Amino acid sequence: MAIDQAVTADSEEDAFSKILAEGRERLDRSWIDLLATGGIAGIDVAFGVLALLYVEKATGSTLLGGLAFSIGFIALLLGNSGLFTEGFFVPVTVVVVGDKKLRILFKYWVGTIVGNLTGGALVAWIIELAFPSLHHQSIENAKYYIQGGINVRSFALAVLAGGAITLLTRMKIAGTSSDVAKIIASVASAFLLAGVRLFHSILDSIIAFTALDTGHATFGYFAWLRWLGFIIIGNIVGGLGLTTIPRLLRNHRRILDYRAARTRHDIS
Repeated sequence: MAIDQAVTADSEEDAFSKILAEGRERLDRSWIDLLATGGIAGIDVAFGVLALLYVEKATGSTLLGGLAFSIGFIALLLGNSGLFTEGFFVPVTVVVVGDKKLRILFKYWVGTIVGNLTGGALVAWIIELAFPSLHHQSIENAKYYIQGGINVRSFALAVLAGGAITLLTRMKIAGTSSDVAKIIASVASAFLLAGVRLFHSILDSIIAFTALDTGHATFGYFAWLRWLGFIIIGNIVGGLGLTTIPRLLRNHRRILDYRAARTRHDIS
């Protein structure tokens, strides 16, 4: 029993170290690196959106469309790019232990959001040029999200999306070393977001761009921007409240020990 507990403790310590190392690397990125990495992630997700729209048009099934969208999340995993909503648990942990300032976290969030939306908008425009047959599907899908309203239901769907994607991030970095397990987790998370139709600021914005690019969307850019601000807040609340804070509380002793050791090192 004592050996099992020691192995578990070592495993948790290793996971904590991986999270800090990954978080530091992310927060140390320059503006150019943030925009480039975020742009790649937006492009990856946009290809998933193409698969989603095509499959939904062919089958009429949002569930099958959600499975098709997992192409985008697998690309995110294998390409080592990142969405804004993957930036809660890992970088926040680095800030909590005192390795980085809060302003650096905000810089990371802003740079990643701008990169995600820019890369996604580019591919969305190309999709609408290449696949006129998807115009109606794009408009219908986008209408579901953007015209869902600024209300409690939309906020709840955004909270669930933020929690789901943050959980995926934790699993990818510290939950398992198996590439197969990571791919399965990516497919499952993509299915939750796109198949169940949770409200995700980046994914759904790319869908909105495909509709806006047709020139026949039932909403405009102002309506999208208003919706985006509301959904970003929900995603943050979900990412922090459902996933990040509970795990930080579980590791509170380890965090306190780390902060104490860091203070002693700074004094010496």
